Amino acid sequence: MLRKLGFVVAVGLLALIVFVSVYPAAAGERGKGSDRVLSKITFIHFRKAPGKPADKPGGKPGGKPGGKKEEEGYYTYLSKGAKWKTTEPFLLNPDCADRTASPRLVIGAVQDAMMEWEGYGGEDIFGAIQTDTSVSYNNGDYRGYNTISFGDYGDPNVIGVASVWGYFGGPPSGREIIEAHIQLNDPPFEWGDADVESLLMDVQNIVTHELGHAAGMGDVYQPEAGEETMYGYSTEGETKKRDLYKGDVTGITKLYK
Repeated sequence: MLRKLGFVVAVGLLALIVFVSVYPAAAGERGKGSDRVLSKITFIHFRKAPGKPADKPGGKPGGKPGGKKEEEGYYTYLSKGAKWKTTEPFLLNPDCADRTASPRLVIGAVQDAMMEWEGYGGEDIFGAIQTDTSVSYNNGDYRGYNTISFGDYGDPNVIGVASVWGYFGGPPSGREIIEAHIQLNDPPFEWGDADVESLLMDVQNIVTHELGHAAGMGDVYQPEAGEETMYGYSTEGETKKRDLYKGDVTGITKLYK
């Protein structure tokens, strides 16, 4: 995917991408029946399981297994049928407090994470990476473009947060993702490559999970689903979410078939 290598340097500055693992925290108004209402679903990714609300996306106790067969694994969607119908660029702000998370490392992690999902869901789920050190999460507000950045979320148990905008009501065929914003919590976490330093929060591990939300996937929480990339919790030193597991593969393949 040559387009993933063609970084656009905005404002003449080098930028990076980092994604945040999240856990469903808040949902905007949803359309009912045939309504087409623009709304936001926000996922917050916690380092430890604090007990999650049952009224949020994927929030039923244990989540919901998506496959009819055990070998299909576990997966959920943020809203059944909701996916990207156009390919749009993501603006990346690589500014990070941790020197261990260099722009080169972050950009590579994001590239690999995008390609992991597109390897099963089809090319061009995500658009090109454009660097812009001026962008921020800004509460996940709707702005007409997509962002990924570092920033202080204000809760030391939150790894990251992602807000996905779209039309999530009405028939599944009419549902659509139109915008996404992701922030990695920095500080308090130290970001980098956990293969090099096991105490670091692994950028690629978390970005791959968060890109799953941006592509239309929800979280899963069953103890048996711990190997899935979309399992709802993470910790320092973890790298297994870099590669999709069977439920992740089944879910993204069915969504973009």
